[in-house]
Amino acid sequence: MKIKIIALGKIKEKFLKDGIDEFLKRLTPYTAIEIVELSPVEIKDNQIEKALLEEGEKILANIKPDSYVITMEILGKQLSSEDFASKINEITISGISELVFVIGSSCGIAPTVSARANFKLSISKMTFLHQFARLLLVEQIYRAFKILKNETYHK
Repeated sequence: MKIKIIALGKIKEKFLKDGIDEFLKRLTPYTAIEIVELSPVEIKDNQIEKALLEEGEKILANIKPDSYVITMEILGKQLSSEDFASKINEITISGISELVFVIGSSCGIAPTVSARANFKLSISKMTFLHQFARLLLVEQIYRAFKILKNETYHK
């Protein structure tokens, strides 16, 4: 199974880039993973909903009809690392060829993208800098594979 992360915006901070790159490197023995960075839409005249809809079109253009989509949403379901690993395993054994994670912009995620989601995931009830979501997600994907392989990293 291939994993794709669709994220709005570029990571600017070197420490975040380094962390993400480290986990992407660690994931290579377990899965093919790709990050697709899309440019966020500039919000004009406080028209957040319009910007989200435009971002949604960009995101949906990068998702195949048969992909399993997990959106990262504040109101999504929170999972333990073990439950997240089980979810990835469930998707893998179901025969899905591509798992897509979507990280919206700092304004959220378009309703059209949320409606396309097969599963909505929340990292935490706490608020983080938007760019941290990508680092937290790749680390948890790596942790999930270590759990599934009964390897020691996750302890």
